[in-house]
Amino acid sequence: MVLRSEILVNKNVLPTKEQALPGRETPMALPAEHYVNGNPLLGPFPGNVDFAIFGLGCFWGAERRFWQREGVFSTCVGYAGGFTPNPTYEEVCSGLTGHTEVVLVVYEPEKVSYKELLAMFWELHNPTQGMRQGNDIGTQYRSVIYATNPTQLEQALHSRDVFQAELTKAGLGTITTEIEEAPTVYFAEAYHQQYLAKNPEGYCGIGGTGVTCPI
Repeated sequence: MVLRSEILVNKNVLPTKEQALPGRETPMALPAEHYVNGNPLLGPFPGNVDFAIFGLGCFWGAERRFWQREGVFSTCVGYAGGFTPNPTYEEVCSGLTGHTEVVLVVYEPEKVSYKELLAMFWELHNPTQGMRQGNDIGTQYRSVIYATNPTQLEQALHSRDVFQAELTKAGLGTITTEIEEAPTVYFAEAYHQQYLAKNPEGYCGIGGTGVTCPI
């Protein structure tokens, strides 16, 4: 049996449901509007948008790259893939929630396709590192794609195979990205939303492999 104290030492170990922190019923209070573009953060959204969920390391830099993309209507950061409901940032950092940091991308498919967002995802980080991204180490930094519909799931799996072939050509390792149907996304605290727009000199851990994803 792995004790909580042991998980705190080794943040590369995902907790079981029984080991996870209990969390809370109340979600985080968020501003109504996106700090950068003024669009709704949580809706209502126009009828022509779709949703994508990506985890590629620290969500500050990841969110900035997505909100800068033409066709992205809004972005929001949060926690997903674990057990603890409505966790705090400190709880996620403890390694005892099972969540990873994610970006919820609200996009207009006629302006940017899901395949184009997938290519961004693969190229913006190193998806072969398991429970880390660069110097950021722990389960909260693992690479994930959470599909919001069956078509997204199919395209994500295909894109993984295509990009793996390119990584192999470049002498890089095996993709460790989790690709699954979307779980619940618990929104992060208000100060994390569009963090690098509020703190332009803040930390950004985004850095890819230099390999292009040809999809």
